[in-house]
Amino acid sequence: MRIRILGSAAGGGFPQWNCGCPGCRSVRDGSRPATPRTQSSIAVSPDGRRWWLVNASPDVRTQLADAPALHPTGDRTTPLQGVLLTDAEIDHTLGLVLLREGRGVSLHATAATERTLREGSGLLPTLERFCPVTWTEVVPGADHDLGGLVYRAFEAPTGKHDRFGVAEGLPGRVVGYRFTDTASGRYAVYLPGVQELTPAVQDEIDGADLLLVDGTTWHDDELVRLGLAAKTAHDMGHLHVGGRGGSLEVLTALGVPRIVYVHVNNTNPVLLEDSAERAAVTAAGVVVGFDGLELEV
Repeated sequence: MRIRILGSAAGGGFPQWNCGCPGCRSVRDGSRPATPRTQSSIAVSPDGRRWWLVNASPDVRTQLADAPALHPTGDRTTPLQGVLLTDAEIDHTLGLVLLREGRGVSLHATAATERTLREGSGLLPTLERFCPVTWTEVVPGADHDLGGLVYRAFEAPTGKHDRFGVAEGLPGRVVGYRFTDTASGRYAVYLPGVQELTPAVQDEIDGADLLLVDGTTWHDDELVRLGLAAKTAHDMGHLHVGGRGGSLEVLTALGVPRIVYVHVNNTNPVLLEDSAERAAVTAAGVVVGFDGLELEV
C-alpha cells in the first residue's frame, strides 16, 4: 500500500491568507524556517496505479498537479478511482466541485455526511448538475473491499456542532479510516480530526504500522492565547498535541512504529522548524507531515 500526503495543513492552509500569527508571518518573510502547506488530504493506493483520495480539499487541483502518480494516463483517463470522506467539513469537501470535469465522481461517505452535503451545504446537488455522482455508503465498522485494499471506517469523537442542523446526533458525522493491504495484512490509520483518544479509538490504532493523526494545535487554548478565536481545540473537535494528556504523550505510549501529524493548524508552533515544539516531536520519533510525503505500508 502506498500513501501520499497531498495536503498536511488544517483548513486555510499555511500560511492562511488572513492570518498574521508567528508561523504565517515566518512563511511570508522568511524570518524563521517554515514550509508552506496546502489543506488536509491524502491519496492511498494498493498498487501505485489505482488511487483514492481521502477528502477533497479546496487545493485539490494543485495537489494533483504535484503528484505525478495521479496524472492522466491518456486523454481524460486518470488513476483516480474515487473519494472517501471523513466528514462534511468545507475544507474536506469543497474540492469535489473541482473534480467535475471528470466522467463522474465515485463518492464514499457515511449517511450523515451525505445528508449534510445534500441538505445542508448543498454541495452535492451542485456537483450533480455538472457530472454523475455515485455514492457508496460508508458504514462504520464494516469492511469495504477496493481490490487489494480494504477500508473500515470508525467513529471519531467530536464535539463539533452540526452547523447546518441536518445531521446532529447521527452516527458517522466524523470518522477515521483503517486501510488494510490484503496481500500483507499490514494496515494504516488516517485520523485527521479527533477530540479524544478514547479506548475505542485506541483499539483501532492498536497494531497499526502507520498512523496519520490530527495535529491541529499544540496547546488546547492556542487560538485563545493568540487572540484569534474564543474556542479551544477541544471545542472545535480536536485534541491538542503537547503537554499532559496531549496526543504526543498518549500516542507514543501505544508503540505505533510510525506516527505522522497531519491537519496541522497554521498557529501550531511545530510548523516552525527551529521551535522547541518541533524538537520535542522529533525527539519522540514522530514526524510532522508535509505535502508530498510518500509512505509505504
